[in-house]
Amino acid sequence: MPRYSSQRIKPLVIAKILLENTDENTFLTTSDLVQALAEYEIPVERKSIYNDIDALRQFGLDIELKRGRQGGYYIASRDFELPELKLLVDAVQSSRIITDKKSSILIDKLSKLTSKEQAKQLNRQIHMQGRAKMRNEAVYYAIDAVHTAINTAKKISFRYFDYSISKSQIYRRAGKEYIRTPVAMCWNDDNYYLVTFDSSFEDPFASYRIDRLTDVKVIEEEAEQYDTNSFNLASYIKQHFGMFTGQTIDAKIIFHESLVSVVLDQFGSDTGLIKYDQDRFMILASVSASPVFLGWIFQFGDKVEILEPESLRDAMRDMLKSGLDRYS
Repeated sequence: MPRYSSQRIKPLVIAKILLENTDENTFLTTSDLVQALAEYEIPVERKSIYNDIDALRQFGLDIELKRGRQGGYYIASRDFELPELKLLVDAVQSSRIITDKKSSILIDKLSKLTSKEQAKQLNRQIHMQGRAKMRNEAVYYAIDAVHTAINTAKKISFRYFDYSISKSQIYRRAGKEYIRTPVAMCWNDDNYYLVTFDSSFEDPFASYRIDRLTDVKVIEEEAEQYDTNSFNLASYIKQHFGMFTGQTIDAKIIFHESLVSVVLDQFGSDTGLIKYDQDRFMILASVSASPVFLGWIFQFGDKVEILEPESLRDAMRDMLKSGLDRYS
């Protein structure tokens, strides 16, 4: 524990003691504060503590006094309440992109935002079955470089790789650097993606997995300008990831009534649900004939049927036949 000889910093030490050791269920009396200050080698008179606490209150620290035999001074409110910190800790522990080591560091920092007693509740150990953590901490530096480039309107350079059967890194374009204008970063299916712009391509927007970028640098070349009004990140994600990859088509799909929540989660809460018969409803939605979408439909068995268009029914029929041929 550090030792302080100056009385001038006494109010700051009192603030530190209260922040670390009190909450709405844990209190410190004036005597407790005198004793705690003694451990920092700061001698003090009881009366001076009242003035220091008043000064801290004027500064904005929410210090309350619970009266009674079991009462005392405590921090009544903080920037982050305990339920909010629990939510953040859960997000850190369950995220694939944050390594085990970095998770521990971040959770330790989050724990310092509440009292020591409440911090014990933040060791929540959320375990996601089958959820593999990233091992490469270089991803944090890549994210920082991308943010810097976006904020300073610069391009970035990077190399991009895939994995081979032996799990070694195989760089695309024989390891040649990509030079791109960073547009945004986004989450999809628990992966972090970088969206870039390059006007030399027919489809100027492209996406790359952040965890597969290496040697990310901000370069002096000015970022390319693009029509920000015509680019919508939410629409881009819907069009380029998962179920909606590829050209979209308008479809009519029938679902069993037990799948209402599933449909609203997938297509949005504003999706129109049309009564079809006694226990089924129909939706009109823009989808694609991608294997991901067809696989999503297949998992619900006889509780779902594609009604239109016939081309989408054919695509489902072909996928089912191919699977049946493989296992016959």
